[in-house]
Amino acid sequence: MAEIHTLPRSAGVHAAVFPKLLDPCDTCTARSLTICASLAAEDQAKMGALVTTMSLQPRQILFNEGDNAEYVYNITSGSLSIAKSMSDGRRQIAGFLGAGDFLGFNTKSTYTVSAEALIETHLCRFPRLAFRKLLAETPCLEHRLLAVAESEIAAAQEQILLLGRKTAMERIASFLLLQSARMKARGMADNPVLLPMTRAEVGDYLGLTIETVSRCFTKLRKLDVIGLPAPDRVLIKQAERLKALSEAA
Repeated sequence: MAEIHTLPRSAGVHAAVFPKLLDPCDTCTARSLTICASLAAEDQAKMGALVTTMSLQPRQILFNEGDNAEYVYNITSGSLSIAKSMSDGRRQIAGFLGAGDFLGFNTKSTYTVSAEALIETHLCRFPRLAFRKLLAETPCLEHRLLAVAESEIAAAQEQILLLGRKTAMERIASFLLLQSARMKARGMADNPVLLPMTRAEVGDYLGLTIETVSRCFTKLRKLDVIGLPAPDRVLIKQAERLKALSEAA
């Protein structure tokens, strides 16, 4: 079970008896990356009244495809994979999400994908119906969510290009550059690149077998384009050459 922390609000309790409880938004290190970033104090208070924080351990499922879509989520730290199942039992990983990403919001009553924690992950959880109501009352939140949707469309277009036109090596090189860029956008050091997912999950995302993924990583290492200091880290040693390999065709 996910660990869930409710944050009670004791209106009227004297501050000399109980210290003021911190709003989770006040202490959130990922707030500048999330849909909450542009909220005024009044709107932040409304959103804070809906939130519960939760944590997932590595490989813990947040929700499965087909589950009732009761909640929407903001990731404040960690990493999740988003996957869709196929009728023959195979799966396609649609993306890897991290701090600042928003998930679970759709027009259907059930989740259309599954979400699994890759590493220890912390989230803010909001009841979906209450969040929809807040969205209608808060234009800046609606605009921020629209920007998130536009970003997701751009990521989906990139995924189509990766799967449809690029060779295996081009896909791997593009993937490493994309992960590095995402880390930089979150204010993190972008080299070495952190890869909390397994090689098999990289393959499920890029439409490659685990053997092909491993061969490409080995070839890039032998060419001295990358280093592999740890299973979950890739050191980019020749960024321009990696970029050239991502666009070789």
